[in-house]
Amino acid sequence: MRASLAAATTLKQACSRASGSTSRRAFATSSRLDASYGFIGLGQMGYPMATNLRNKIASSDTMVIHDVNPAVTEQFSKEVGNVTVAKDVREVAESTETVLTVLPEPHHVQNVFQQMLRPPTLRTEAPNKDERLFIDCSTIDPKSSAEVCRATASSGQGKFIDAPMSGGVVGARAGTLTFMVGAPQELVSRAQEVLSMMGKRVVHMGPQTSGLKGKLANNYLLALNNIATAEAMHMGVKWGLDAKTLADMINTATGKCWPSEVNNPVPGVSENAPASRDYNGGFGTRLMLKDLKLALQACAEADIVPHLGVYGKEIYTAVQADEDCKDKDFSVVYKYISKPLAARG
Repeated sequence: MRASLAAATTLKQACSRASGSTSRRAFATSSRLDASYGFIGLGQMGYPMATNLRNKIASSDTMVIHDVNPAVTEQFSKEVGNVTVAKDVREVAESTETVLTVLPEPHHVQNVFQQMLRPPTLRTEAPNKDERLFIDCSTIDPKSSAEVCRATASSGQGKFIDAPMSGGVVGARAGTLTFMVGAPQELVSRAQEVLSMMGKRVVHMGPQTSGLKGKLANNYLLALNNIATAEAMHMGVKWGLDAKTLADMINTATGKCWPSEVNNPVPGVSENAPASRDYNGGFGTRLMLKDLKLALQACAEADIVPHLGVYGKEIYTAVQADEDCKDKDFSVVYKYISKPLAARG
């Protein structure tokens, strides 16, 4: 009887500790009582991702955050709570077992990892039960990512994988992102446990850098589909067709694509699309131009000739240079090409 009561008490305590984090599953509970997570980069994507992560992990788990803007970490601490604000990225690495980074450019990723990995004493001076896993969700070029991975491995302080995401700010807030993972097979399940708390789908694309290559291929196609959709819709409108009728037809025919169906570039066709909000929100033209440049750079390094991408880059460069269109959702290409040539920036 005494043994049964003790077992029941232990089970009750275990269930209580696990409550509030059903998506945490085996990774966080089988190997230790409490897990620790670091999050670096609380921008438009990082902030809602970190929010979902903190809300999904157990309340007893540790979460350490850092951003170059102290006002953002202060806001996060007040709005979300139950976090520790680190004074620098090294403190994040020292304090946690799983570190996520969501940063804008390749040099930001390189600088952050340089600061985290020096001196190479994380394993000896700040030991953890599990070897550190660094998950970089930034969209950077595969070459830079591979260099950071090698630096991490050679320092002996942890494992590095790439896991860029698709779904935009809306997906980040809703927790419906798709993550494209580049990692050795033995790290996939651990990464999936963490990423599933911020997204709906985690796809293992292959070894390290494969996630980035998949992301850049996807966004290359998206960038060109968006231009083609904008041009096709512009043709129809100029020919006197009703924009919504044209879009409805395309979306039941062979021209259907994400820009035509979900993110239609013509104002009023889709009330939920940025085009119907003066192209505010969504995925900025600057970011699409960045991803297109990264894809072209990766193509050049692999001796690939992307014919259409060169023209696409010119169009997005021109759109971003236009004062009426810059920093709007990338579907603003429609507004740009609808202008008379003399009125374009």
